[in-house]
Formats: sequence, C-alpha cells, structure tokens
Amino acid sequence: MRKGYLFQRIIPIVKHRIQVEIPSIQNIELELDDSVSPQTVNALLENLPFTVGINLWGEEIYTDESPINVEAENAKPLVDLFDVAYWPNGKAICLFFGPTPIGKKGEIKPYSPVNVIGKILNTDKKILSKIKDGTSVTFRNSPQ
Repeated sequence: MRKGYLFQRIIPIVKHRIQVEIPSIQNIELELDDSVSPQTVNALLENLPFTVGINLWGEEIYTDESPINVEAENAKPLVDLFDVAYWPNGKAICLFFGPTPIGKKGEIKPYSPVNVIGKILNTDKKILSKIKDGTSVTFRNSPQ
C-alpha cells in the first residue's frame, strides 16, 4: 500500500483600504481584495492617487476613463450590492449600490462584465445618492 501526502497551497488574500474623496460630501472608504482580480487591484494601487469625473447609471457610480489599463480578469456579468469593480471596456471604476437599468428584479447587472476588486465599506446609500453626475473625485490611499 502506498502512502499519499496531501499538500495544501495557501495563497494569502491581501486587502487594501483606499478612499474616494468627494468634494462637499463625506468621503467613501473602499476595501480592495486581490483574491479575484489581483492584476486589476495592483494596477489601481500603482496609479494612486488619481482624479476622475463621476457618472451615474441607475444606482451605479462609474468614473470617466481612469489611468488603469487592464483586460478582463475573472470578469463577472452580475455583481453584489456594494461591490467595487473595474470595467475594462471603459477603463472605469464602478461602485454598485443598487439596481442598474438593465438588471432584472433582484439583480445588479453591469453594462458588460466587470472585474470585481472589492467592497464599499461605508454603505450608506444616502451618501452615494448625493453624488452628482460630473463631480470630480480623487482615489487615494486611506490615511492610516
């Protein structure tokens, strides 16, 4: 009888906190998680800080073209409430806080598949719903 050995490969999940500075409104804290889309998370972190304009689409906030340039990486056609994602087609960061115009009841559907990179930490919809189209925001590392 042969003895077998079980080896388990442990891949650490690294989480990073960043902040979205919104003029005249409370800043938003994001927690990035590199377990699903590590290349995308790394590209975002390498480009901090950056300032972009904001656009609204249903209860999704997405940015104008960001300095991040990554292809689809484990891209998903549906996301969860308060997910943060990168949209490769528009080079945009997306914050999902409710339904989008093309989602069926009970689902949050991006315009096309996105790379999920984290979660919105302060999940008060009132803050997110105050953000206006065209507002400029800055993504930066969170102060420690």
